[in-house]
Amino acid sequence: MITPTDPPATTTTGARRIAFAAIVLAMLPAVLDQTILATALPTIAADLGRLTDVSWVISTYVITAAATTPLWGKLGDRLGRKRLLEISLVWFLVASAVCGAAQSITWLIVSRAVQGAAAGGLMTLAYAAVGDLVSARERARFQGYIAATFAFATVIGPLIGGLLVQHASWRWVFYVNLPLGAAALAGLELRLPAPDTSPPTARLDIPGAALLAGSTIALLLACIWGGDRYAWTSATIVGLIAGALVLALAFVARERRAPDPLVPLELMRSRTVAVSSVALFLTTAALFSITVFVPLYLQTTTGATPTAAGLLVAPMMLGITLSTNLAGRAIARTGRYRRYPIIGLAAMAVALGLLATLVPHPSQVRIAVTLVLFGFGFGMVGQVLIVAVQNGVPRTQLGIAMGTTTFFRGLGGAVGAAVLGAIFTARTGTSSTGGGLQHLGAAGRVDVIHGVQTVFLCATPIAGVALLTVLLLREVPLDARAPTPSGPAVSRRTIAATLSPPRSAVRAPRSPEGR
Repeated sequence: MITPTDPPATTTTGARRIAFAAIVLAMLPAVLDQTILATALPTIAADLGRLTDVSWVISTYVITAAATTPLWGKLGDRLGRKRLLEISLVWFLVASAVCGAAQSITWLIVSRAVQGAAAGGLMTLAYAAVGDLVSARERARFQGYIAATFAFATVIGPLIGGLLVQHASWRWVFYVNLPLGAAALAGLELRLPAPDTSPPTARLDIPGAALLAGSTIALLLACIWGGDRYAWTSATIVGLIAGALVLALAFVARERRAPDPLVPLELMRSRTVAVSSVALFLTTAALFSITVFVPLYLQTTTGATPTAAGLLVAPMMLGITLSTNLAGRAIARTGRYRRYPIIGLAAMAVALGLLATLVPHPSQVRIAVTLVLFGFGFGMVGQVLIVAVQNGVPRTQLGIAMGTTTFFRGLGGAVGAAVLGAIFTARTGTSSTGGGLQHLGAAGRVDVIHGVQTVFLCATPIAGVALLTVLLLREVPLDARAPTPSGPAVSRRTIAATLSPPRSAVRAPRSPEGR
């Protein structure tokens, strides 16, 4: 049976705040680089190559980030999350500098693939590091701060990219990561605790990592290419999906017999991890109906510019910020969390249903109000489920647990965007896809309205299924105690390096049986 454990070290309040700020700064460039390039792509295409080639600048980043998240989580459990987080950050910054210096489109695409692999480590290890930093009850509040920050980054990314391209150069889209990363690296080194880890007793499961990465890459390529470069029924897409399935089955077979599996099957048999992974997959898929199709709808029906359409999605950020803070504080006070993803997913389903009824009657105000409701619901789902997973696994598996949930979250976004995009294309036909939005006639605009409405009608039951899934979540009350050592005894050198209290102030470790 999997039992939760406390984080391994404690820090002063000031040191903890600096460490948490460093974690957020470390993750921020990885999130920004998913959106900041949107407004820079035309300029990059004019400078280095064709627009059709430049799409790979985005795709390779997403693919390698998703494919490497479980491996980073496992490495963090084996070698220490602080060390691996710093390595992935340095890796990301070097790759960013190489991207900014690119002299050809091939150079840039390869560099982005390397950068994406590092981003997978940043997003996975940073979430796990929060679990090492604060008590179980406090995690919801701190994860809420992360959610609000990243909601802001998602909205502001294209705007920052446009400003940098207009007033400096597209290369500064990458160079801007360097000062942020340097500040984060200093904070991580000086203030982030470094929990002791047991020496690995078995070799790293490299064959399992290769099988999982191969399956993920094949599936994501099918999602990216399907309905765009190739028809969904083409031999290429069918072959990619079949290959992804075969590799996934081989991965499961490998994990059953590996001495130290990349993803322990006992972890996936945990109801908390399984329910949270499925719910995060579905929640992220539903989110993409908003982030992809609301700006398209606003540009088509209300005449909003691309920048204005992006900013009109900002009300969702207000709802996310409000709900994450309210839920986080309530969880810290009561130690109860199960009710919040249930309420959140119910609100998301209602908001998506309302959007489906509103799109035939274009109104920026009505859409904005409904997006506040959607954001209010979304803010109570993702971060709370992460807290549930952190509370439901031992510290020695915290990294791979975060890697697994991050993997399913990223996969949900890719699959959701592909499936909903295919639904939109099938519903709109050809009258709305030729020549760009500025050339749409009245019939094309009607088709877009019908297409977006169909997307929301399909996204609503996705949120509904996620709601039914979280009803299966079992609640383990969160511990309000300050972080204490767990596992191997904390060495004097580790205590000094992590600014933990004097030895006399550190509690003795407790066995799982003593909980």
